Amino acid sequence: MAKPSFLPPFMFGLLFATFRVILSAKYSSITVDQSALLALKSHITHDPHNFLTTNWSTSTSVCSWIGVTCGSKHYRVTALNLSSMDLTGTISSQLGNLSFLAWLDIHQNSFQGSLPIELTNLRLMKYLDFGDNSFNGEIPLWFGCFSKLQTLSLYLNNFIGVIPSTLGNLSKLELLSLDGNQISGRIPNSLFKCKELKFLSLLNNSLEGSIPTEIGNLTLLKTLGLGINHFKGEIPSVIGDLTSLVIIDLFYNNLTGEIPLVFGNLTSLRELWLCNNKLTGEIPFVIGKLTSLQVLCLSNNKLTGEIPLVIGNLTSLQLLYLFYNKLTGIISCFFYSLFCY
Repeated sequence: MAKPSFLPPFMFGLLFATFRVILSAKYSSITVDQSALLALKSHITHDPHNFLTTNWSTSTSVCSWIGVTCGSKHYRVTALNLSSMDLTGTISSQLGNLSFLAWLDIHQNSFQGSLPIELTNLRLMKYLDFGDNSFNGEIPLWFGCFSKLQTLSLYLNNFIGVIPSTLGNLSKLELLSLDGNQISGRIPNSLFKCKELKFLSLLNNSLEGSIPTEIGNLTLLKTLGLGINHFKGEIPSVIGDLTSLVIIDLFYNNLTGEIPLVFGNLTSLRELWLCNNKLTGEIPFVIGKLTSLQVLCLSNNKLTGEIPLVIGNLTSLQLLYLFYNKLTGIISCFFYSLFCY
C-alpha cells in the first residue's frame, strides 16, 4: 500500500502563502498610489467641472479614475493626464510617491506655486508637460535627474532665472519647450549635449548673448524657436548644417550680419522667420533652393539690393514679408498667390 504523500498539501500551503504576499504587496502599492492622488486632490482649490470631485473616490478603483492609467503588470499608476480641466491648485509633494509614473500631463490649467523636490523620486518619467499654468520660481536644477525624460514642456508659466545647466544630463530628451516665461541669461552650452533634440523652443523670454555655435551638435533638430529674446551677433553658419530643420524662428532679436549662404542647404525648411532684427546685405540667391518654404519673413531689417527673382521658384510659398527694408524690385504676389507685405 502506497504511503500517503504530504507534498501536495505542503505545496498548496506554500503557494497560498506566496499568493497572499503578492496580493498584499499589490494592494499595498496601489494604496500608496491612491493616497498620493488623494493628496493631490486635496491641493485642488477649484474644480469647476467636478472632474476630480465626483470621480476620484475611494469607492472605486484608482485605475478607473479619470485621467489615471495603470500598468497591466503591476497595477501601478503609470500615467496621469489632467490637461485642460481648468483646475486651480498646487502640486502636492506626495505625487512623488507614484514610483511607476512615466507620463505626467497637467497642461492648460491654473496650477501655481513651485514644484516639490519630491518629484525627483519619479525616476521612470519620460513625459512631463506643465505648460500653460502659473508655476513660478526658478526652473529646478533637479530636472536633470530624469535620465529617461524625452519631453519637457514648461511653456507659458512664470519661471524666472536661468536655464539650468543640468538639463544637459537629459541625454534622451527630444522636446524642450520653455517659451513664454521670464527666463534670462544665456543658453548653457551643456544643453547642446542633448543630441536627441528634435524640438527646441525658447521663444518669448529674456535670453541674451550670441547664439552658441554648439547648436550645430543638434543634428536631428526640426524646430528651432529662439524668437522674441535679446540675442545679438551673427546667425551661426552651423545652422545651415542642420538639414532636418523645418522651422527656424529667430524674429524679434538684435541679430546682425548677413543671412548665411549655407541656409541654401535647408531644403526641408517650411518656415523661416528672421524679421525684426538688424540683418544687412542682400537676400541671397540660395533662398531659391528652399522649394518647400511656405513662410519667409525678412521684414524690419536693413536688407538692401534687389528682390531676387528666384523667390518665384518657391511655389509652396504662402506668406512673404519684406517690408521695412531698403529693397528694390517688384514681385507679383497675385501671380504667385501670396500674401505679400
